Amino acid sequence: MEILGLLSSGLIEALQPINLLLIILGVTLGLFIGMMPGLGSVNGVAILLPITFLVPPASAIIFLAAIYYGAMYGGAISSITLGIPGASTAVATTFDGRPLALKGKASLALVTAAIASFVGGTVSIILFTMFAPMLASVALSFGSPEIFALMLLAFATFVGLGGDDIPKTILSICLGLVFASVGFDEISGEPRLVFFGISGFLHGINFLVLAIGVYGIGEMLWTIDTTRGKITQTEAKISFKGVVSDTKESVTKGWKGMSIGSFLGFFVGILPAAGATPGSLMAYGVTKLTSRNPDSYGKGNPDGVAAPEAANNSASTGSMLPMLTLGIPGSPTTAILLGGMVIWGLTPGPRLFTDQPAFVWGLIGSFYVSNFFALVINLSFIPLFIWMLRMPFTILAPMIFVLSIVGGYAATNDMHDVWLMIGFGLSAFFLRKFDYPLAPAVLAIVLGPIAEPTLRQSLLLSSGDFTIFLTRPIAGPITIIAIILILLPLFKVIKDRIWGRNTRDA
Repeated sequence: MEILGLLSSGLIEALQPINLLLIILGVTLGLFIGMMPGLGSVNGVAILLPITFLVPPASAIIFLAAIYYGAMYGGAISSITLGIPGASTAVATTFDGRPLALKGKASLALVTAAIASFVGGTVSIILFTMFAPMLASVALSFGSPEIFALMLLAFATFVGLGGDDIPKTILSICLGLVFASVGFDEISGEPRLVFFGISGFLHGINFLVLAIGVYGIGEMLWTIDTTRGKITQTEAKISFKGVVSDTKESVTKGWKGMSIGSFLGFFVGILPAAGATPGSLMAYGVTKLTSRNPDSYGKGNPDGVAAPEAANNSASTGSMLPMLTLGIPGSPTTAILLGGMVIWGLTPGPRLFTDQPAFVWGLIGSFYVSNFFALVINLSFIPLFIWMLRMPFTILAPMIFVLSIVGGYAATNDMHDVWLMIGFGLSAFFLRKFDYPLAPAVLAIVLGPIAEPTLRQSLLLSSGDFTIFLTRPIAGPITIIAIILILLPLFKVIKDRIWGRNTRDA
């Protein structure tokens, strides 16, 4: 009952006129920041941070949190309408969102993304409200072995992402891991894989540069090649009756993805240094793995849109938890929020809930309000997004190319990355021509920078003993599950061969 009283006071604080205005403004700005390739919540919050010094500290953090929420919703828009991930958190949404749009079901994809985002955000806020101290202690118990075991589990869920051709999937993952290793070694500090001595590789390969190249330029080239120069136009219609129908269909066909994404995303989000991108990719992989019809994923399955969208919104709330309770940012965006709180004289940590209850519960109350307005504003703009799809591809193609170039440059402000992105786009086009899956490579370049240092730190901790991943109480079960999932395709191949031999003998 005490929590309900504190939450009520927090909602009243969030609904104060100035805070409500900042929430609506922040969510709207975040929506458009999220859909612009190369920007994303990190850049949006960083750019608008100085403006917040004009308002009280509590209102400032509410405004920035609203931008964060809006950006999580907005990332799906360009992923679905243009095939370009607005942010790294929305890459997994491209896998099924874009095929749905090309089938003339963009409205269903956009509505599913909005509803899933709302469900994921709501579930995570409720979990945050009820279990914040306990979940913070769980997150704190995750050391390097536990985080590596979780990354291994993520790879395991994606082994089957490339279909039945396991060798091509493994090769795709290996390519991603190679790209993730470019730059300075995090432990020794030595440069590695700096191709031809080009200095641009020293800062590594930015994930968003690869994602925009693969799913922006690569998708554009693939569409041009498949249409053979014909003027194409996506069939996309919108009406109030259609939105109501799409809402029912999104809940009916996407409830499983929403459920998995909401809980898994929140859990991954509370882990320090994990964030929403691994959470969304893992949710997509687990949802496909547990589906009765996994072959439909990547071809326009609403569940494939619901899972990552629920996960990235859930993870965005989850990443706030270690920031507020432990003073440890759970994502790059919350790291900027943490810096802002310190500037405003607020000290994140265990005592924040007792020393500044009005601020903490006002912020939690604003999560509920921001999530509601993000849904309403997102649904309101769907006709505009559908209108974009009605343009002929002869107009869309140059627009996609320009947005990809701008997005690639905005991510790092380095022309080297623009040329690299074009190279990734061409490579992705040819890989797709030869039926190589691209999603596992994208997963690898996201999880590689997390998995490698945690693996090496764990081995340093155990003096090179790999059993550390099996003997620790949390890492052990996760590692065993991951190994079983990795071996499942091998068991399937053996079973099919034995079954085929028995059939021939009979």
